[in-house]
Amino acid sequence: MTLDTLLADPAAIRLDHIRPSASAVKLVVKTIASNKEFVGFARGISEDYEAVRNALTYEWSNGQLEGQVNRLKLIKRGMYGRAKFDLLRARVLHSI
Repeated sequence: MTLDTLLADPAAIRLDHIRPSASAVKLVVKTIASNKEFVGFARGISEDYEAVRNALTYEWSNGQLEGQVNRLKLIKRGMYGRAKFDLLRARVLHSI
């Protein structure tokens, strides 16, 4: 599938089946980098190529972990200055 085809029909993109090659990722980065508004974005993708490739290649996600960390931070923020670790531990374990 060519880039022109993807741009004409964005619904044809199915990320769950894509196994991007290095040349495909570099082509996308080069295309984005030609637009001055996206130069910083393209530079960031280029610098962290392994992470971008892994995010598109593997089906694993750390979304569940991020949600739990966010919940813990919310509880800690609400209890700031009110109690010690034992009460915080009880609230975290009780809310599960």
